[in-house]
Amino acid sequence: MLSAALAGFAAGFSLILAIGAQNAFVLRQGLVRRHVFAVCLTCALSDAILIGAGVAGIGAIAAQSPVLRMAMIWGGAGFLLIYGALKIRAAVRPGAMPAGTDAAHQSLRATILMALAFTWLNPHVYLDTLGLVGAIGAGFAPGLRPAFAGGAILASFVFFFGLGYGARLLTPVFATPGAWRVLDLIIGAVMWALAAMLLAT
Repeated sequence: MLSAALAGFAAGFSLILAIGAQNAFVLRQGLVRRHVFAVCLTCALSDAILIGAGVAGIGAIAAQSPVLRMAMIWGGAGFLLIYGALKIRAAVRPGAMPAGTDAAHQSLRATILMALAFTWLNPHVYLDTLGLVGAIGAGFAPGLRPAFAGGAILASFVFFFGLGYGARLLTPVFATPGAWRVLDLIIGAVMWALAAMLLAT
């Protein structure tokens, strides 16, 4: 049981560690210290649902639908392109509002909707959770799969809450508007790169 849980934790943590749209959003919310708990919880619970579904074998069923796959790719790429454009525009537009204030004044509802969009509109999330984690979990005996899934889910909670609340350690770095503009430029570029990768698949 313990070995299966540790394997799940290692698999989940290693897959989620890569810089992506969801992680960049959590980092930015942590930096402005706005709705951090809600964002981390939303992302972690979403991952928990997807990991559970993947270990249960639903990912193999979803993979058989090319229409669903294309819809996820185009929907996710469109969302990333628009959000990336907004971040780059905020960074380079003369007379824009002070950097970071957009996230700082965003309502709880709008913030949670953004967190959900970054999770559920990203096809790579399905590949990692439904696909890869599910495939690894399928290698365990049925009685050990819940422990494996529990370990992977725990990794998501540890990662997102660590990222969200650990971001405040970088606050001195982002004490100037220029630093926020650089961050927005980087986030925008990451969003566009991820969109291009999606469309190239």
